[in-house]
Amino acid sequence: MFINPVMADTLSPFTSDGCSAFPDGTFEQSELWLVCCQKHDYDYWKGGTFDERLASDKALLVCVTNVGQPQIALLMLAGVRVGGTPYLPTKFRWGYGWSYPRDYGALTDDERKQVELLSTSPIVPLSE
Repeated sequence: MFINPVMADTLSPFTSDGCSAFPDGTFEQSELWLVCCQKHDYDYWKGGTFDERLASDKALLVCVTNVGQPQIALLMLAGVRVGGTPYLPTKFRWGYGWSYPRDYGALTDDERKQVELLSTSPIVPLSE
C-alpha cells in the first residue's frame, strides 16, 4: 500500500458504537452479543499488527458463537474482515482511535502507555 504508518500520534478516548452497522442482538434479546462487539471495538480502537487484528476477529467469532449464534458469528466475521481494514477512513476501521491514515504495525512504548492511560472502560479486551 502507499500509506505510511503514523506513529507516536495522539490516541482519542475509547468509544464503542456496539456492533456498528450490524444489530447488537436478536429481536428477542436485543443485546445478546453486544459485549462481544464492545470487546472487539476495544481491540480495533487501539489497533496494532495484522496478526492482532486477525486474532481479534477470531475472538469475535468465538464470542458470538458462545452466545449460541454460530451462523451470525460467521456473517459478522466476514463483515469485519472486509469492512475493518485500516485503509478506509471509517469510524470502525482497525486503529480508529488514531489519526487516519494508519497502517498495521506494533504499538510503540509511548502508544501502549496512551492505551493504558485511556483504558478506563470496564470492557475486557478479547485479545491481549
